[in-house]
Amino acid sequence: MSDVAVAIVGGGPSGLTAAAALAPHVSGEVLVLERESQTGGIPRHSDHPGYGMRDLHRFISGPAYARRLTESAVAAGATLETEAMVTGWSGERAIQVTSPRGVRTVTADAVVLATGARERPRPARLVPGDRPEGVYTTGQLQNLVHLHHAEVGNRAVIVGAELVSWSAVLTLREAGCATVAMVSSYPRAEAYAAFRAAGRLLLGGPVMTRSRLVGIHGKHRVQSVTVEEIGSGRRREISCDTVVFTGDWIPDHELSRTAGLQMHHATRGPVVDTALRTSRPGVFAVGNLLHPVDTADAAALDGRHVAAGVKAWLRRGDQLPASTQGAPMRVEAPLRWVTPQLLSPDGAAPARGDLLLWTDEYRRFPKLRAVQDGRVLATKRTPWPAAPGRIYRAPWSLVAGADPKGGTVTLTLL
Repeated sequence: MSDVAVAIVGGGPSGLTAAAALAPHVSGEVLVLERESQTGGIPRHSDHPGYGMRDLHRFISGPAYARRLTESAVAAGATLETEAMVTGWSGERAIQVTSPRGVRTVTADAVVLATGARERPRPARLVPGDRPEGVYTTGQLQNLVHLHHAEVGNRAVIVGAELVSWSAVLTLREAGCATVAMVSSYPRAEAYAAFRAAGRLLLGGPVMTRSRLVGIHGKHRVQSVTVEEIGSGRRREISCDTVVFTGDWIPDHELSRTAGLQMHHATRGPVVDTALRTSRPGVFAVGNLLHPVDTADAAALDGRHVAAGVKAWLRRGDQLPASTQGAPMRVEAPLRWVTPQLLSPDGAAPARGDLLLWTDEYRRFPKLRAVQDGRVLATKRTPWPAAPGRIYRAPWSLVAGADPKGGTVTLTLL
């Protein structure tokens, strides 16, 4: 058994940034537990530029970004333990850790859950057909290409058209595999226009919107796929030897569930307030565990934000009001969810001063309204669109006037 000041579960961008922000200011050990052999998370496998813009104000590759965050956490004085899997709980803030060094219990004054999210693989998407080789998620693809330098095929179809989908295009290109089609169920590709414009130059085929993959064919290796137009039902056969399922993220929430944390039905992550406190005292949650899925640098800023709440808990945890005492926030369709879901009892703003929302309808110049106890708090229009398939950010000023101890705050897209 070991005792630490802060245990951080997950050594990706949010966990490493939280460690770097906490270690110099905490009396006691800040321990990061990472199940992989190296820290850095998903960026470690993404050997292309586009990382670090929001948090480091740099434009660097995924591996370089992972190294910088790792080095910052170590320099700050955090302890990084790899190949350490947290398998359960043995107390309110006591976790069970299994590693090649044995099984032990780590008791912490505060716990930060930074377990991230994962893409749904083919079985979870219920795509029928044969079960040949050549079917991957983006993570599997990048691991094979960037870490093991393996060959993956010559002609690929990508399922999804969000930001990570274009990352898959770059990875396939590096492996010498052409992308012959990209399939999305949405009316338009989900990624931001700048990424779509650049990415289309690398495509060897169309972006098929309002479409879905309904069959994979091949005995030993993928030979073709069947794509169906959602509106008309027309089907098209595409010859390929590789299929990459991208996006459609789900939080790695098993540890949160076994802790008995209050979970949100739509995000499938823990319910948190604006200080990123969960329903269990002294347990915090950050990054893409809370919402599928934001960029790595935005998740890292969550890690920086949570430090204030953790330090407050360590100083006077028993005197703080429970996170569940804050007013809840909810959304109306076509919005699907908002995070954080609770106002902090002290009225503090969330990370980056943003509310994060998910919409099922496209709005070019969206207008939002917030109402609490029959009173309109504010109506705001954003110059950026609300688009399905990616996070929509709304300004905190929309709900800043809410009573943290009042009734439910309802957000509506007008």
